[in-house]
Amino acid sequence: MKKISSLLIPIIIIIAVIAILGGTYITSYNKLISKDQKVASNFSQVDNQLQRRNDLIPNLVETVKGYTSHEEKVFTDIANARMKIAGTSSPAMKAQGDAELTTALRSLNVIVENYPVLKANENFMRLQDELAGTENRIAVARKDYNDSVQDFNSYKKRFFVNMFFGSKYPDKEYFKATQGATEVPKVTF
Repeated sequence: MKKISSLLIPIIIIIAVIAILGGTYITSYNKLISKDQKVASNFSQVDNQLQRRNDLIPNLVETVKGYTSHEEKVFTDIANARMKIAGTSSPAMKAQGDAELTTALRSLNVIVENYPVLKANENFMRLQDELAGTENRIAVARKDYNDSVQDFNSYKKRFFVNMFFGSKYPDKEYFKATQGATEVPKVTF
């Protein structure tokens, strides 16, 4: 009896250690997958808001075109930036397209300032309000995405998670402003 209990204790300890390590492994993996999906979901929201803005801009451009026929470069820049946003899935490329579109929209706003009749147009004002709301939604979606990327990357770097899953899941890329996007644009008339 004494011999059986002296063998049973180490076996129970080994089983307990294996169960704890197995449980930690499974929990860590499931949490990592959940965080990975959160990053993907939040990036999808950024993409949705960028698409919403892309869909809104042609109406805004057409309204402005009706009043201004000689400002073709701005319209070309807007179209090119919209294509860049729609044609990529990389956060860095989307950020670059977003920065180009923001710059082009600033130029469009300068044009609008030169046409007081356009500023008073009800359609234009409604579209401007929708665009402003969309810009706010984009900012919130970017923040949520970057928060989830930070959460994922931090969790992935924890000792146990990194030891078992670090090489399977590379760090997620932040949605960053492109170089020059933080500079104040120069407006000349």
